[in-house]
Amino acid sequence: MKSASSRERIVLRAARELKDGYYVNLGIGMPTQVANHVPEGVQIILQSENGMLGIGPFPYEGEEDPDLINAGKQTITELPGSSYFSSAESFAMIRGGHIDLTIMGGMEVSETGDLANWMIPGKMVKGMGGGMDLVASAKRVVIIMTHCNKKGEPKVLRECRLPLTGVRCVDRLITEHAVFDFDDGRMILRELAPETSLDDLRAITEARFEVADDLREMV
Repeated sequence: MKSASSRERIVLRAARELKDGYYVNLGIGMPTQVANHVPEGVQIILQSENGMLGIGPFPYEGEEDPDLINAGKQTITELPGSSYFSSAESFAMIRGGHIDLTIMGGMEVSETGDLANWMIPGKMVKGMGGGMDLVASAKRVVIIMTHCNKKGEPKVLRECRLPLTGVRCVDRLITEHAVFDFDDGRMILRELAPETSLDDLRAITEARFEVADDLREMV
C-alpha cells in the first residue's frame, strides 16, 4: 500500500493545475482532496455533477449538513453565491464544454492517453457515473493515481485492460513518481520525482514514453 506521503505528493502537484477563474470538477476519492490545497491567490468554482456550483471546503466535525453532498456522497459546504440545479442541467454544463478542468482518479492509463477508471474488478458497479461525459467534454483532463497497484503491478500500460472510460482523452497524468503529458498519441515525460531515476521509472512503467528535452524535477 502506498504511503500517505505519496498520495499527498500527488494531490499537492495536482493542485498546481488549478488556475484563477477556472470552473473545475473533481472526481471522487483522491481528487476531492485537491480542493483543500488551492494555491494562494487562485479563485476557482467547483462544480459537482449531482447539481451544485460553488462547493466549499469539507465541513468540520459536527457541522455537517446531510443535504449538502458531492457526487461521491461526501458532506461538503457551500460558498456565498452557490447554486443548485438538477443533474440534467449539471450534465448540460459538462457536455456543453463549460468545465475548464476535471481532475479524476484512474485505474489504468495507456501510452496513447486512454483511461479506464469506472469499473473496479470483482466489485459490484452501480453505473458509470459522469466520468465518460467529463473526459469527452471538459477542456482539460488531468488524471491522478498511484503509479502501481497494491500488488506492485504497473497501472501505466501500453493498452488498458479494463473497460475504457475514454479514448485518447487524458491531457496530463500525475503519479507520485512523474508527470506525463499526452500529445497526439505520444506520451511525454515532463517531470520526474527527485528520488526516482529514469531507469527506476522505466522499470515500473509498461507504457513507452518519450523524455522531454526540458525535463524538470517534480516538486
